Amino acid sequence: MDVRCQVSMVFHLDKCIGCHTCSLACKNLWTGRPGTEYMWWNNVETKPGTGYPTLYEDQEEYRGGWEVDGDRLRLKLDTRAGELLNLAFNPRLPSLDDYYEPWTYTYETLTDAPLQDDQPVAVPVSLVTRREMEIEAGPNWDDDLGGSPIYAANDPNLKGIDEETRRRLFETERLVFFYLPRMCNHCLNPSCAAACPAGAIYKRGEDGIVLVSQEQCMGWRMCISGCPYKKVYYNWFTGKSEKCILCYPRLETQQAPACMHSCVGRIRYLGVLLYDADRIEEVARRPDHELVEAQRSLILDPCDPDVIRAAKAKGIEDGVIAAAQRSPVYQYVKVWGLALPLHPEFRTLPMLFYVPPLLPVTGSVDDGVYETSADFFSSLESARLPIRYLASLFTAGDEEKVVEVYRKLIAVRVYKRGETVGDVTPARVAEALELGRTTPEEIEAIYRLTSLASFEERFVIPPFAREAAINLIQLTQTRQEGGGMGFLRAPRRGL
Repeated sequence: MDVRCQVSMVFHLDKCIGCHTCSLACKNLWTGRPGTEYMWWNNVETKPGTGYPTLYEDQEEYRGGWEVDGDRLRLKLDTRAGELLNLAFNPRLPSLDDYYEPWTYTYETLTDAPLQDDQPVAVPVSLVTRREMEIEAGPNWDDDLGGSPIYAANDPNLKGIDEETRRRLFETERLVFFYLPRMCNHCLNPSCAAACPAGAIYKRGEDGIVLVSQEQCMGWRMCISGCPYKKVYYNWFTGKSEKCILCYPRLETQQAPACMHSCVGRIRYLGVLLYDADRIEEVARRPDHELVEAQRSLILDPCDPDVIRAAKAKGIEDGVIAAAQRSPVYQYVKVWGLALPLHPEFRTLPMLFYVPPLLPVTGSVDDGVYETSADFFSSLESARLPIRYLASLFTAGDEEKVVEVYRKLIAVRVYKRGETVGDVTPARVAEALELGRTTPEEIEAIYRLTSLASFEERFVIPPFAREAAINLIQLTQTRQEGGGMGFLRAPRRGL
């Protein structure tokens, strides 16, 4: 058992209000430099929708992630030899139009205009070419289904849903959407790292954060194609690839990442997980319908004495183990089974998990009156958003796994409603508990962490012993250089 630790995250989609505060916090801190104007390391998408960049989930087009080939795992993108042949021209890259061409306005037209009869106008100009442009898209162009006939209707996750269900999905009185925040998943089996010909992408040993070494990056951009979530970006100014670094300078000083710290809806949770690195390939090779449960089995119990001994043998500090024992991510993912990975069929073993949003009830217009179903709590039978759609997003098509999550979420709602308002019968409460396979004690724990948790409960940041790691590296370099003081070269990130 090769025990390692991984900083992981949970996003509770029921609480996301789509304010984009997380995106702006990240943008202001990390991507305000030339060449990063179009980058949103953290973005919030409206679902159903085609996402950012457009149709990034379509791996028939982009060939990101991994696939099972016989009894082994291989990159969908190409073989190493095939990558070398395509270094000069990579056909699996999103274009700037697939992201959007960033722009600003000629504000000086307004501030410096002489006195005149007509109102001066600030026209949009490209931040790339500095020429005037027509704005046709943006990173959240389909917000709140603003472009539903184009963006929402072409969501790849709607594949396999019959035409009648699709039609009803976009009727005005049945229109439904939710917000999906996205950032780098800091995967256990990152295909971006495997696709990089220069070996510039690596996982930090102390926390599992995936980084791009700016010294080693040669700008081949195979990492962009290899990442199925399209969360690696090319800086056209420096000629290097960049991505989310999970604000590790903040984590090293016990601060939450900027996107998480600024989240208005308090939807984000951060904690450390212990996992068995020996089983990564075995888990990634499982059939689609087994991937969610297999990934959960990869996560180890931090209170198990055998796991603790194995972790200490691998050099994991007591403080990290203690943080893993208090991790809110472990509760949501492993104990309660409420949080699911995004597109596990990509087989990268993403370490960002989502609690699906509770489904709004079905409504219809009859004689000019809008009527909803009698079940205020949203039953699976009266849900407007098809379970198949959510299964396509979170469970590689396994609808039963989604149903299990929703039964428990509905049980929490029903039980707390009966307790606080008293308009739910004991029989209805008992039925919800049975269907959700849960208990009042578990429901109280879920309710507290979801609704009442303090900052310290939502963000359990382990101590990383950075000083000890630096001293060890410096000592090693000193010995290698024959007594001279080694120089610690930390990877630059183009900041």
